[in-house]
Amino acid sequence: MKQIKIETTIEFSSLEELNDTERALVLSAADATKNAYAKYSRFYVGAAARLADGKVFIGANQENAAFPSGLCAERTAIFAAQANCPDQPVEMLAIAARNDMGLLEQPVTPCGACRQVILEIEDRYRQPIEILLYGQVGVYKIKSIKDLLPLSFVDANMR
Repeated sequence: MKQIKIETTIEFSSLEELNDTERALVLSAADATKNAYAKYSRFYVGAAARLADGKVFIGANQENAAFPSGLCAERTAIFAAQANCPDQPVEMLAIAARNDMGLLEQPVTPCGACRQVILEIEDRYRQPIEILLYGQVGVYKIKSIKDLLPLSFVDANMR
């Protein structure tokens, strides 16, 4: 038996160290947390997806008493972008979260379902999506969802 080692490199920077485009997208995601409907969890997530043409679509988590009927912020942003601009790949995605005390100190990561959706968009357009995960202590900069989902399942796996 042999072992396979999988490594990931994630950059960590302050909000001030981001370039103007990245900082604006992170701030859009943080602002989008105000649009979340999180009556049950009181966990408000916002996302902002920047397309290749520079358009930005925001999303916010939407809960429902029947929990599987809700939707995460990342998927609302991505699906809105794809529904309105299907010819434009998502180039960058920023995610932020808050609770009743304010924006979270540590960056929040996408759930498994959102990771799979982001992976499908990367696979569809054959290009990585830079992901910015915001927390008050700083921002994780991730080059591709594959860094968070190294053993991924994509269309090619079904052939």
